[in-house]
Amino acid sequence: MAPRREFLVPVTNLAQRGPKHVERRGPIPGLAVSASRVPDRAEVVVEAELEPVHGGIMVTATVEAPWEGECRRCLGRAEGALAVEVRELYERHSSGEETYPFDGDQLDLEPLARDAVLLELPQAPLCFEGCLGLCPSCGADLNRSPCQCPPPSDPRWATLDSLRSQPGAGPADR
Repeated sequence: MAPRREFLVPVTNLAQRGPKHVERRGPIPGLAVSASRVPDRAEVVVEAELEPVHGGIMVTATVEAPWEGECRRCLGRAEGALAVEVRELYERHSSGEETYPFDGDQLDLEPLARDAVLLELPQAPLCFEGCLGLCPSCGADLNRSPCQCPPPSDPRWATLDSLRSQPGAGPADR
């Protein structure tokens, strides 16, 4: 797959000029985990400081992206934005396992942005922190209104509950 132009950074003469501040933005399709994703047309923003180091270029960056998904409790829409701080090394002859590779006079920030976003996307998103979810009996959304289902009985108290329902078992009958 060819690199996207939006995330390419020229690094010719970086060693002579010193650190360089860059901002790159654009869509990165296919950013998704189990229950959340970055919309395909949404803009991913990378604001980075590139610093020449012995054997490569150190990139310190903030990666920002909006996300959306399905709430794990109520199955409604969940959305948010993430901002990830990263510090990674790019090397000319990297295997791509521990550092990011770059060849020639350009450095590609898209793999760094892709990895950062995928690691930070929520695996089990919530529409809001106090989401009450769905009633397990009738399926009503408890965030909108309480349902009319009786409270679930605790099986540990089943024997005592059966005594309560028997005639003559109440304190008034004694």
